[in-house]
Amino acid sequence: MNQANQANITDDAGLQKSRWLIAAAAVVMQLCLGTVYAWSVFKKPLMAAHGWTETATQVTFMICIGMIGVCAAFGGAFVDKKGPRLVATVGSILFGIGTMLAGLADYTGNIFLLYLGFGFIGGGGNGVAYVTPIATLIRWFPDKRGLVTGLAVMGFGAGAFFMGQIAPAMINHISIARTWFIFGAIFLVLTVAMSQFFKNPPQGWMPRGFVPKTSGASTAASSWTFSEAFSTRQWWMLWTVFFLNIAAGVGLLSQLSPLAQEIQKDLIRDPARLAMAGGIVVSIASLFNGFGRLFWAWLSDSAGRKTVFIIMLLSGAVLYIALPAIKNISIFTLIACYLLACYGGGFSVMPAFVADSFGPAHVGRIYGSILTAWGAAGVVGPLVFARFKGSALYIAAVLLVMGFMLVISYRKPVAKQVSIN
Repeated sequence: MNQANQANITDDAGLQKSRWLIAAAAVVMQLCLGTVYAWSVFKKPLMAAHGWTETATQVTFMICIGMIGVCAAFGGAFVDKKGPRLVATVGSILFGIGTMLAGLADYTGNIFLLYLGFGFIGGGGNGVAYVTPIATLIRWFPDKRGLVTGLAVMGFGAGAFFMGQIAPAMINHISIARTWFIFGAIFLVLTVAMSQFFKNPPQGWMPRGFVPKTSGASTAASSWTFSEAFSTRQWWMLWTVFFLNIAAGVGLLSQLSPLAQEIQKDLIRDPARLAMAGGIVVSIASLFNGFGRLFWAWLSDSAGRKTVFIIMLLSGAVLYIALPAIKNISIFTLIACYLLACYGGGFSVMPAFVADSFGPAHVGRIYGSILTAWGAAGVVGPLVFARFKGSALYIAAVLLVMGFMLVISYRKPVAKQVSIN
């Protein structure tokens, strides 16, 4: 009996339990990390408190998302080399410290400290921690790649829901600084604790009853290395599709609270109540950002990754074109929920898309490198929405149409030939 079969039989019940514990820890970690998407509820209070311009304040979020994408690439490479527990712990510590530094930046009125804390340190730690559970779960769940990555990143999308519900009241009662101090301490404890659950499965282990497909890069033996994958046009196509989908979605997220407040400003005169109303829209839409990640990932296991991306990109483009004409807050919220569900779906379907195309063995580095698209889009999307307010939603629609055209032309790379001794 070879080692793979032996690993498949030995203590299989214990390994099955371990993989679901890891999945649960991943969701908790991603809930904490995803609170960065509630940035828009902090932006206006920061501008009002310190007299900072919108563009200068928005730079914080651009740095944060940019650092998430860049550091996720490095984190993915280190996960493959050093193991997930160490990498997730380092990222968690940086994220917690960065959040608390953001509180200090508000307390001192220093915008450059805000860039450093929330942007560079917090965003960098977030990226390192973000990619770790995804790369780990892909190895533990070859039978449910779409579903389990959707479950993990659902937490990231839903994290802003809780922040959007809680933060506005905390800001009004105890200040922005204290809000970030409290959340930073919570994040530090929770994410470091969850990191200790992460580990890779035994070499060659497969879930009982699961038979890998004989075609495609479905096993470690047939997996592409990073340098091999990077040299294919498919890697670049996936990177570009990811960039276009994220640029549109993160741009909307960065301005969602102000857009919602603009619609309601004639009905709600009190600035504090108006800010809380905008936070409610962010919370609801962010919840669908999370649900969409699970739904689209689950659907992709049966309908296929390509089909799901085609649906998300095309329908999203149509709704971005329609959104500027919407003046009813209920309809606006409904459309925002769907758009963010499609945005979140890109994050949950792409890891499985990458693993299907290039295999699981080096997915940490390959998918991590594709996450640099997140960093680039995190700069482009918010900048477009901040500088071109009148036409930003139409620009987002064009970006999604471009992504749609790339996806319909996508073909998986030819499977590597594996020699059998």
